[in-house]
Amino acid sequence: MFDPQRMRQMMEERMKEMLGCTDAEWQVLGPRVTKVMNLSRQTGMGAGMGRMFMGGRRGMQGGPGGPGGPGGPQDGGRRPRGPFGMEQTEVSKASDALQTTLENTAATPDDIKGKLTALRAAKEKARSELATAQKELREVLTLRQEAQLVLMGMLN
Repeated sequence: MFDPQRMRQMMEERMKEMLGCTDAEWQVLGPRVTKVMNLSRQTGMGAGMGRMFMGGRRGMQGGPGGPGGPGGPQDGGRRPRGPFGMEQTEVSKASDALQTTLENTAATPDDIKGKLTALRAAKEKARSELATAQKELREVLTLRQEAQLVLMGMLN
C-alpha cells in the first residue's frame, strides 16, 4: 500500500544525500527545497499531461478519480488531496474548475474563458512565488549544492 509519509521521507533522505547535507543543514534547506519543488510542480505541465493520458480528471479504472479510487463513486465523490496527500493548490483547483467546465457540454465560451483566465492567473502567481522561493533557496546553498539543484532542474 502506498504510504505518502514514507514516500516524502524517502525523497527527503535522497535529497539530503545528493546535496551532502547534515541534519542541521537540512533543517534550513529542507523547507526551502520543498517549497521550490511544490511550486515547480504547479507551474509545470504535469497535470495537463496526466489528464491527456488518463482521460480527464477522473483517471483510469480503479485509479484516482476512477471507480473505486479516491474521488470515485465509492469514495463519496471526494477529490484527492493532491501529490503525497498535500492540500490542493490554487493551480490544481483552477485546473479542476476548467476541466469541469470543459466536461459540461452546455458551457458557454464566456464560462470557459473565465476558468481559463483564472487558471492562467493562478499559474502566473505560482511562477512569481517560484522565482522568489528559488532566490531564497539560493541564499543558503553552497555552490556545489546550487549546481546539483540546477542539474536536477529545480534551479536555473
